[in-house]
Amino acid sequence: MPDFDFDMLVIGSGPGGQKAAIAAAKLGRRVAVVDRPDMLGGVSLHTGTIPSKTLREAVLYLTGLSQRDLYGQSYRLKDDITVADLTARTQHVVGREVDVVRSQLARNQVTVYSGTARFSDPHTVALSDASGRERRLSAGHIVIATGTRPARPDSVEFDGRTIMDSDNVLSVERVPRSMVIVGAGVIGMEYASMFAALGSKVTVVEKRPGMLDLCDVEIVESLKYHLRDLAVTFRFGETVAAVERHPRGTLTVLESGKKIPADTVMYSAGRQGLTDGLDLDRAGLAADPRGRIAVDENYRTEVAHIYAVGDVIGFPALAATSMEQGRAAAYHACGEPVGRMHQLQPIGIYTIPEISFVGRTEDQLTEDRVPFEVGVARYRELARGQIIGDSHGMLKLLVSPTDRTLLGVHCFGSGATELIHIGQSVMGCGGRVDYLVDAVFNYPTLAESYKVAALDATNRLRQVDRLD
Repeated sequence: MPDFDFDMLVIGSGPGGQKAAIAAAKLGRRVAVVDRPDMLGGVSLHTGTIPSKTLREAVLYLTGLSQRDLYGQSYRLKDDITVADLTARTQHVVGREVDVVRSQLARNQVTVYSGTARFSDPHTVALSDASGRERRLSAGHIVIATGTRPARPDSVEFDGRTIMDSDNVLSVERVPRSMVIVGAGVIGMEYASMFAALGSKVTVVEKRPGMLDLCDVEIVESLKYHLRDLAVTFRFGETVAAVERHPRGTLTVLESGKKIPADTVMYSAGRQGLTDGLDLDRAGLAADPRGRIAVDENYRTEVAHIYAVGDVIGFPALAATSMEQGRAAAYHACGEPVGRMHQLQPIGIYTIPEISFVGRTEDQLTEDRVPFEVGVARYRELARGQIIGDSHGMLKLLVSPTDRTLLGVHCFGSGATELIHIGQSVMGCGGRVDYLVDAVFNYPTLAESYKVAALDATNRLRQVDRLD
């Protein structure tokens, strides 16, 4: 065997790269991680998941939005919310999380290099540090976990202040009075709900006829209702023709002829894989037009000893799945047995209120001609819902009338992304709705919604059985 500097070299220290490095180190391998200066933890920690979700918590706390059902629509913890108020919490959390990542890598004796890497050959990368000095590192296995960056249309002149992408929006100088968000995907809708909660007049422009088409239609309609209640305007089926920057703001011109004035414009037009600086061709690899790398079921690329994990390989592009991909890739590279990732993967969308689901939607089941019954629990029916002041949340169970298993679980409201894991566990173990009917849940809790929804579904099934 050739004498390499490391057994495994990981390019990128985000959720996927970090877990790959630690998994290989736990198996006794010599491991190194390379990432850009001041980006330990990756995009997820610095401009993506962690800061955006922390910002959401700051918005909810400072605006008092979640308490207005109890204390009135004028309730607000702080009248004049500044960017400094919002970023103080974000900077604190990011700083703590960077320390956690650094500590975990050090504790597992993973060598960390600061700089940018590009391939010299299939087993070697050239590392350039902040001063421009270059060194070469070789490894028996290489894991590409470089993540993505926001896609930017060539026709738009981004300045990071008035015309922004989802990375820039975290460093706005002030809370805008008005804002146009181009794109009604997950990221676009999360920021739309945050800025609307802060009092910004938000207009969402989307070329498709609707938003969040991966979600249950009833859940999406509920979110749309709540956002309209926060003065969000939706322009579906519209395409942006141009964005003009003026001294006193921006003007978004749509192909239909509409013009929308606003303080700022944020583009949320998908993500682009961070692969253009890797010199993939020198490793015998190539990326698709979106910068994504193709992998097999073990996250191995066309070059047998090179793996790729996380957002850089495309869907589902979630931090949670990236972590599991990193671990699985490292195990496979080290010859360690590893189980297949379960196909039941929960989706969490941190809008205000939250959305989370696992399994199939009503539309998918109908299209596949799979019969189902629906059981619904509404937070207003639960004592815990009244205590926390959430009278709008809901949990929906989709149940098979033949074997009474769960086909899908959909949740909207406070704690949805936490609550969904109960349904995921029942589905993953092949449990039936009867388990939820007979189970005892702590009272008062939101988890009790599972029992209420299960009873609703079984009562409906009983009515059908009586007629049959």
